[in-house]
Amino acid sequence: MASVASLTDLVNQQLTSALSAARPEAPADPLLRRSDRADYQANGILALAKKAKANPRELATEVVSHIVTGDLIKDVEVSGPGFLNITIGDRAITGNLAARYADDTGRLGVPHAEHPGTTVIDYAQPNVAKEMHVGHLRSAVIGDSVAQLLEFTGESVVRRHHIGDWGTQFGMLIQYLEEHPHELDHEAGEVSGEEAMSNLDRLYKAARRHFDSDEEFKTRARRRVVDLQAGDPKTLAAWQKFVDESKIYFFSVFEKLDMEIRDADIVGESGYNDMLAETCRMLEESGVAVRSEGALCVFFEDVKGPDGNQVPLIVQKSDGGYGYAATDLSAIRDRVFSLKADTLLYVVDARQSLHFKMVFETARRAGWLNEDVTAQQLAFGTVLGKDGKPFKTRAGETVRLVDLLDEAIDRASAVVREKAQDLSEQEIAERGTQVGIGAVKYADLSTSANRDYKFDLDQMVSLNGDTSVYLQYAYARIQSILRKAGDVRPGAHPELELHEAERALGLHLDAFAETVAEAGREYAPHKLTAYLYQLASLFTSFYDKCPVIKPAPPQDVAENRLFLSDVTARTLHRGMALLGIRTPERL
Repeated sequence: MASVASLTDLVNQQLTSALSAARPEAPADPLLRRSDRADYQANGILALAKKAKANPRELATEVVSHIVTGDLIKDVEVSGPGFLNITIGDRAITGNLAARYADDTGRLGVPHAEHPGTTVIDYAQPNVAKEMHVGHLRSAVIGDSVAQLLEFTGESVVRRHHIGDWGTQFGMLIQYLEEHPHELDHEAGEVSGEEAMSNLDRLYKAARRHFDSDEEFKTRARRRVVDLQAGDPKTLAAWQKFVDESKIYFFSVFEKLDMEIRDADIVGESGYNDMLAETCRMLEESGVAVRSEGALCVFFEDVKGPDGNQVPLIVQKSDGGYGYAATDLSAIRDRVFSLKADTLLYVVDARQSLHFKMVFETARRAGWLNEDVTAQQLAFGTVLGKDGKPFKTRAGETVRLVDLLDEAIDRASAVVREKAQDLSEQEIAERGTQVGIGAVKYADLSTSANRDYKFDLDQMVSLNGDTSVYLQYAYARIQSILRKAGDVRPGAHPELELHEAERALGLHLDAFAETVAEAGREYAPHKLTAYLYQLASLFTSFYDKCPVIKPAPPQDVAENRLFLSDVTARTLHRGMALLGIRTPERL
């Protein structure tokens, strides 16, 4: 199925032709936008008049004379100093939606981007042998949605989960396991994610106690770090046990988040070990990095400490060890030269912005990033409690992500149970999970990524307001209407005159493609959530004002209204899927 041009694009084409006919010597953009005064307003004539040294109102009148009115543009009037108010014909609205409805690919006629490239997106980065907490939520949720948006627009997307699986703490853990060899023994696959994390947590705490109280153990643990970095097979085998046990846990959390994380996409810090020495050599030989007090550093004019001295990016420490910078720069080399990426996107906490600014600038100086290959941090804010402070437990500890998700599911299940009329206990549990996880994701995604947001479960699972539950109920309500319609089936009738509420809904449905394109282009899922919330609100208004089944309208009107309802449902379903949120058929 070919893509369907939006009404906005079709009107834009006509206006551009009319502007060119009026002033062929001065190309101009119609600057078309939705308007309260008509369906659209075009403001581009003011700029054209300035260029052509013409009277704006007179020029507007001349442009109107070149516009052919008909099925698409029903009426044009000149307003104010030279604006054009444009009204679309009802036939064009219904006909355009019918073309989208006929798309059997599920894309609703949404076109692919004209020049797709390859984006490597780095998100969902937990640490081996450590519990995932509320701070890991946003990277996973935002990254997953942005990846899906980009893929839907035609971009080739490579997912990367840069897990923390290397470093000095593993010496302590491996040495403890060496001296207590059966601590992580079990048949593969027989433990749950919670049990795996419990095993790791118990072992970590015991190893830490040993490390802090026993100097001889501390010495052995530090020696073990050297063995690990040297690639000693026995030490690597013990390290792999920690990674494997952690993955059992990670996958259980991501499954609860209804998110697919593939093992092949997990390339942790250790994945770049073989590149670190070469990365340092290349930076030093090119003069991008210099030795300072034994360490390999990159300096920046605009990065200074409190004492006024420049603060460097340390690529290699004076003892020969490598820091995060060496790993991140090696990852850039791999993503640019091996994966052939045009865009590198990092969904990482805003507090790491300075680090990434320095890493990206270093890579630019080295020639690994340039005009053809760009890197960008999609920085996100902090999750706050209701009190507006960073989210903690009552005991002041960081909130475990699993506990947070379980509570959301419990709250949502209570809401579903209260509203459920013909659902079994199993269905209530299933819907409760979909509603609870959807509520958490939507609250995150409906806030611009770079802003902090308050985690308020009462608000998240509310049936009123801008919540995923409101959208899920709107979708389920339409499915119920379609089931109750009996012999009347959805069908487009372009010949019918539309009610004001039908027109508003139809024009908003038409804007789905440009909203998805904008949200993908700007890595801004919150623009899609805003669109979907308005869509559900417009549907509610339409359903209140335009009877679909009772009192029964004439059959052609009923079919057309069912058709509008079904296009709305399909758009909600597709839009929510791009956010990683389920839309249950019944609630």
